Amino acid sequence: MSRHIVAPTSEVPSGAHKRFVIKGRPIAIFNLDDIYYGMLDRCPHQGGSLCAGIVTGLLQSPAPGQYVYSRKGEFVRCPWHGWEFDIRTGQSYCDPERIRSKSYTVTAQSGASVVEGPYVAETVPVRVEEDYIVVDV
Repeated sequence: MSRHIVAPTSEVPSGAHKRFVIKGRPIAIFNLDDIYYGMLDRCPHQGGSLCAGIVTGLLQSPAPGQYVYSRKGEFVRCPWHGWEFDIRTGQSYCDPERIRSKSYTVTAQSGASVVEGPYVAETVPVRVEEDYIVVDV
């Protein structure tokens, strides 16, 4: 598994999502209340871009004529055929036993922590001003 710094956190504010290409893979990054989630930006059904889909909640019916809307902003709907996926887990709600979108570990880390590495080189003073989104692929 390799780590990739993809963008400052300001590029994906809370409630937003954005598509990135990392090692040739299209990955959709979602920010749910300042917690970042990543999933392959390709619907397993026929390859539609999940990042181009609508972010929505979960609509359930406990009885005929009764509807409960919950988990607002935690699901993404494929724009091609309407398949829905849980952004936190990639789990499909069309066929939850067999289908899921590949998910990736995503964290927000301070600029100071992402500049450290195993290499030693001549250094100069650097100031860190933002946090960055980091994806493990």
